[in-house]
Amino acid sequence: MTLGDFVPAPNQGGDPALYEVENLAIDPEGILWDQLRSAADWEGKVLLDLGCGTGFWLPRYAAAATTVGVEPDTALLETARARAGDATVLHGSAEHLPLADSSVDVVHARFAYFFPSESFSPDAGFQEVARVLRPGGRLVVIDNDHVHGEFATLLRASAPAAAQGRDSYPSTWWEQRGAHTVPVMSGWKFKDRGDLEQVIHLEFPAEVAADWLARHPGRTELSYGYLLHIWTKPEGS
Repeated sequence: MTLGDFVPAPNQGGDPALYEVENLAIDPEGILWDQLRSAADWEGKVLLDLGCGTGFWLPRYAAAATTVGVEPDTALLETARARAGDATVLHGSAEHLPLADSSVDVVHARFAYFFPSESFSPDAGFQEVARVLRPGGRLVVIDNDHVHGEFATLLRASAPAAAQGRDSYPSTWWEQRGAHTVPVMSGWKFKDRGDLEQVIHLEFPAEVAADWLARHPGRTELSYGYLLHIWTKPEGS
């Protein structure tokens, strides 16, 4: 499958090994995962990890009856397949899902594709997710909170992040499509200062990263707010 409009992510696509370090630091107390289960429990169901990257999260879905990862970046597929266990990893994208109609119960999209703004509407991917979800199935989009938490402070100072909608636009976009948004406050916790510094520099422009690190010497963790946009496919559709 050729995905002519695909652009690799600058963080995971640019440095997959360092992005693994970032993933290891995410949600140390499991607060986000508890909210994900509450939003749409996947036990005994068919789950799609949309934009699964290197497959870091696929083992966490072991309770699902079937887990499918879909990833557009061919450079990440080999790693994802090597760690997938019983999961299946397929090449595809939000707009082009290699799955049958009404074949999935739960879709998770973690920082992947769904960044609605005045310059970009993810309608094509939303319609494709609606196609593969069974009636009553749920899409849960894990997004960044641009208001609450220390990570949000970094986002607001970062010009590239502005393109992902740092105002109310994303939540309004989802509300207009019948979704509801749940805020979740969690954090990052790194094993040492060096890892935190590298990841901050991976995610943010050099001057933004340097300024934050200088003002927070010795820190190995920070608070991180998420927004879960939750959409349920209507019965009978």
